Amino acid sequence: MEKKVRARAGSLEAKDRFAAAPPGHSLTEDNSKWAWGRPPQIVDPEIALEKAITSLQRPKVRDEMFKLLFTGISVEVILEGYILQAFQEGKFTVDVGLLIKGPLGLYLSHMAEEAGIPYRLFENEDAGKEGTMDDTTFFRMMKDNNPRMFEFIRENINESIREGNTPSEPKEENFLTMDASQETPPQEMRERPPEEMGDPEEMAMEQIPTEEGATI
Repeated sequence: MEKKVRARAGSLEAKDRFAAAPPGHSLTEDNSKWAWGRPPQIVDPEIALEKAITSLQRPKVRDEMFKLLFTGISVEVILEGYILQAFQEGKFTVDVGLLIKGPLGLYLSHMAEEAGIPYRLFENEDAGKEGTMDDTTFFRMMKDNNPRMFEFIRENINESIREGNTPSEPKEENFLTMDASQETPPQEMRERPPEEMGDPEEMAMEQIPTEEGATI
């Protein structure tokens, strides 16, 4: 007969697997002893956003935010920490925090830009590109599903290259990097009198591809 060895007290083998509370046990307890278990102090997202902005305008809080941005912590992480802390303190619920996350992030970014503080908006550098189709996939799908349009575009690109127009690296443009010169017409168009430029509607029609079947 084998002798049963008694597990050492405090070891994993001595722990009773059934001594833990069953799943859902916390839902049967009174959570009012916690701040987040009581009704929130703020239920209006506009009021919550206003109070958050007022807090950011305090010199001490503002300087602490700038220090975090200087160390490389993104605006996204700072806001998530603020929302979690406010929820634990019973200031507002999680859904209110998520509603103010976007506007509050833009305001914090605006403060950093005004002060010349370098910052990262998202923790993941590719967050703004997630879910978008890259050019390689776009043209591969067009070649498989619409070969006539693909050949038409490729021939136009090749013709442009033969004329000496070498494609340049695409440059990201937004309202911050937009050059004022882009809003003015080319020099040759400015020098031509209006009567020599032709009908705008006819000029627009000339830009439309006329090859039969070359449709998207």
